[in-house]
Amino acid sequence: MTLLRVAWRAWRVFVHLLRGLATIVWLFPRLTPAQRDLRVQAWSAAMLLRLGVTLHVSGQPPAIGPMLLVCNHVSWLDIIVLHAAHHCRFVSKADVGRWPIVGRLATGAGTLYIERSSRRDAMRVVHDMVQALRDGDILMVFPEGTTGDGITLLPFHANLIQAAISAPAPVQPVALRYLDRHGHTSQAASYVGD
Repeated sequence: MTLLRVAWRAWRVFVHLLRGLATIVWLFPRLTPAQRDLRVQAWSAAMLLRLGVTLHVSGQPPAIGPMLLVCNHVSWLDIIVLHAAHHCRFVSKADVGRWPIVGRLATGAGTLYIERSSRRDAMRVVHDMVQALRDGDILMVFPEGTTGDGITLLPFHANLIQAAISAPAPVQPVALRYLDRHGHTSQAASYVGD
């Protein structure tokens, strides 16, 4: 890819990030939750186009909640990919909420944050997840707790799954796999251990 094409793609991604931020700040307060969900899904699909990523979904995403989705975690790209398939609320490390632009986007999309080093905070987040599930939300967790290579699974940290037991709500597994243009598994998107 030529330098000019890379610069153009980077510019389009940056402008799209700013559009998302403006939407969350000025438009979201006037929208219903269902309208916000549709905006997040459309914004994510448009971001994938700008990044040159094609989404293929096998199976049917859940139409309505409550549901807890559990997924392998490969990359920062996972969140955009999963939102493009179907809006859901993520449970994320608290650091993400403090990141410039991205933190505001994640918070606007309904992300629940957890201080991973605090057991007390894990209990709080499970309580918040139970309430969200009882309200009919679809939640997404990455039980590996970090990113893997996209080929093998890391050990699961299952404490957040307690929310589905307590709510009660069904648990749906989701698998992410990134392919190159020839259909072979690709590790290009992976950020192992991030």
